[in-house]
Amino acid sequence: MRNTHPRLRLIFYINLLLILALVGYKIYLNFFEQDYTAVHARQVERIEARLDGKESFRFAVVGNIKNSVGIFERQILPMLNDSGVDFVVSAGNAVSSGGEDKYRALYRTLSRLNMPYLLTFGENENSRLGGFRFYDHFGPYLFSFNAGNSRFIFLDSTGKTNYQWQQRWLDDLLNDKKETQEQTHRFVFSEKPLKAVPSEKLLGFDTHYLFPEEQYLYPDPARSALVSIIESARVDAVFSASLPQQYIQRESGTDFVVTGGGGGFVPTSEHGFYHYTEVSVDGDNISIEPVRLDIAQHPFWRTVESLWFFIHSLFYVGYLNFILVICLLSLVGLWLYSAIFVDRDYYPNFDVDPTPFENKPLRVSMLTNNYLPFIGGVPLSIERLRRGLKGLGHSVQIVSPSYSKQPKNEEDVVRVPSILPLGKHREFKLANIFLPGTLKKIRAFKPDLIHAHHPFWLGGLGPMIARALDIPLVYTYHTRLEHYAHYVPLPGPLFRNLVSHALVRRFANRCDGVIVPTESAEEYLRMIGVKKSIFVQPTGIDYQSFRDVSDEQVSELRKKLDIPVNEKVLVSICRLSAEKNIGFMIDALADLAKRREDIPFRCLILGDGNQRKTLQKQIDEQGMTDRIILVGSVPPDEMATYCRLGDLFVFASRSETQGMVILEAMAGGMPVVAVRSSGIDDIVEDGVNGYKTPLNGTQWRKRVETLLTDDDIYQRFAESAVETAANHSTEEFSRCVGLIYATVLAEKNR
Repeated sequence: MRNTHPRLRLIFYINLLLILALVGYKIYLNFFEQDYTAVHARQVERIEARLDGKESFRFAVVGNIKNSVGIFERQILPMLNDSGVDFVVSAGNAVSSGGEDKYRALYRTLSRLNMPYLLTFGENENSRLGGFRFYDHFGPYLFSFNAGNSRFIFLDSTGKTNYQWQQRWLDDLLNDKKETQEQTHRFVFSEKPLKAVPSEKLLGFDTHYLFPEEQYLYPDPARSALVSIIESARVDAVFSASLPQQYIQRESGTDFVVTGGGGGFVPTSEHGFYHYTEVSVDGDNISIEPVRLDIAQHPFWRTVESLWFFIHSLFYVGYLNFILVICLLSLVGLWLYSAIFVDRDYYPNFDVDPTPFENKPLRVSMLTNNYLPFIGGVPLSIERLRRGLKGLGHSVQIVSPSYSKQPKNEEDVVRVPSILPLGKHREFKLANIFLPGTLKKIRAFKPDLIHAHHPFWLGGLGPMIARALDIPLVYTYHTRLEHYAHYVPLPGPLFRNLVSHALVRRFANRCDGVIVPTESAEEYLRMIGVKKSIFVQPTGIDYQSFRDVSDEQVSELRKKLDIPVNEKVLVSICRLSAEKNIGFMIDALADLAKRREDIPFRCLILGDGNQRKTLQKQIDEQGMTDRIILVGSVPPDEMATYCRLGDLFVFASRSETQGMVILEAMAGGMPVVAVRSSGIDDIVEDGVNGYKTPLNGTQWRKRVETLLTDDDIYQRFAESAVETAANHSTEEFSRCVGLIYATVLAEKNR
């Protein structure tokens, strides 16, 4: 099925044209745009030639250009070209920063002037190692030249050039007698002002808050020394640009001019406006007048300009950034091409024939992060699958962590030494996945496929091993990882809402097939973006072992636990941890005991975990010590007797993908009262073999009360529960998994 959405096609072609245009323009710049060095040397020659023999001329001074496109390049620059001035001087901050891209962009902008130009070295020119670029492209920071009847002097106000040396140089220059006789006028350019601008004349409020003196003035005593030299030598004018203002103050015959409205930010005020300063020299007379520009720029367009300048400047940086931009656009193009032009068939491939593999004995390596003797749903499920597959003639290798109490001389099991126990009671073992011997043992087994039971750690080795052996990889989605955030050293919301889903999605999409126990689990995987083949296959239980328990075995267990004959027995099987929500059950059963003292019951909670002490404390505080018993871990071969002993199975976990213990409880003849969750909905039929409630203690308690007091409903539910469990035998489960293996192998070979 081809996506032919016209908008996507248009975006694709625009993206393609953009890539071609960027690459073409970059090639053009590399071959046809000349590099530039010693710009000031050429510009000074042009100025000297223009002013040769002239007593009258005009020049413009502009400050704080800051690579402005909207104001300087498009508005001020054309006005300068039409003004008839002989040359232009930047009083500083012509670039927004000293990066190579900003210098090159400025060079292209200034190349559009019809007259010579010069730059004053300022803070922006010096930033980001820009001083080296300024020197390489334009020339020294400190320089002077004669033209016409005037001397033009450029200072370095950044401190890059020693201030004492500048004072000595300026003093010698201005007090040279021959120089004094030949030149009528002297102009000094310094990005930082030498005179403080009175605050009341700037904005009308405390401008030192906006522009602290130490930011825009020469440091003392250098400033005082320079001012003394300038005033004693009767310099005509000193131009600076660090303040975004226009202001002229005259002291001791020298005009100190601040002209900072050349394109950067300008606060609106009496002295705040876009402008440049025009200087007219006519013999012995000079005039200095600001040329006010009645223009403004909306903040939106200033933002757009900044974005455009960022894109524009990419052409003037090194190849790395340019290549990154092209790669990003190429990835977008590939995604658009895949979305538009690649045919997709979203239906299963019905041409796959698993028949050749259905009757073939297979060799299967299973990777799991926990296994017997650790008691849990996943280890029990793996063990039953192992026995079932062996019963069908297949060979199984289980790769799992090592445990201190593991059996000796185990068949079919490769134990990987543990490097770190996890959990409050150190119940989880973290296997050393870095041992090369593990892969050697798997290779020696020569598996036909890999079956991973977790998407990380030992299970996470599955894709690597499958690729190395060129065999398919199957993954069983057992656990809702988002409910295990309390075990992970990450912020809970981050793990629940992002990391857990991304981990499952990424791993599942690297597999050749995914097994889920319920349709709701399949729906979840599709929702988070799993694209690979998904097979719904409920986990099997050893149904017959639960039905073979004798009445004598049940009576003996009742006596052992000292439970009177008249007491109803409630059973819950789960690990004692936060995600199992056991505290909810304790509170609800305590409420039941207070409300219905006439109902004798005993609740047995089978399992162990890191919350045992916390839960026992809660039981004691609720006065339920004789009613709720934390039995602890129960060996798997005794589980069936406990399930036949129980009258009702109670459950509150919301972290299950299937809830295999519920099927075992049903096999023992117990109806179920559980909290709704993805693993419960597909097994418990509300009003048929049990009840499902929201996470509401009152509703849950009332359903338990109903099944303990209404014999007719109880009997009907118990019979339905046994029928449900009978459809999930280990034999049928193993046979169906074998068919899934055959299908995945057929697809791989095809």
